Amino acid sequence: MKKIIFLMGLMAAVAVPAFAGDNDNIISALKQGNAAQFTAYLDNFIDLKLPGKEEIKNIGKTQASITVKGFFDDNSINGFDLSSQREMGGTSYLTGKLQGAGKTYNITVLMKAKGDKLSIITVRIN
Repeated sequence: MKKIIFLMGLMAAVAVPAFAGDNDNIISALKQGNAAQFTAYLDNFIDLKLPGKEEIKNIGKTQASITVKGFFDDNSINGFDLSSQREMGGTSYLTGKLQGAGKTYNITVLMKAKGDKLSIITVRIN
């Protein structure tokens, strides 16, 4: 039993650093208000929810990128404060506050492991 627990802990320790760089890059993009860097991590199809708009399920990466970049530009997004970050298995999420021109927005980003990198599968901003 001790061997199984040790092996599980070892596997978790090895798996987390593999995606730590992607997580750091996504957080860095949000802190800089860099929509292009952030949207580079979008999966081929995502779920997207923006303030005052209906949630869009399975929107393509290109359209989602345009929409997110438009939101960042329209709201002068220039910062991000991380509130929470978790990872379980091949799925992780982060939550925080996006800083805009005189206004803040709550953001939740859900990501999944895809090959050797993280891909954003859900973005919710409100």
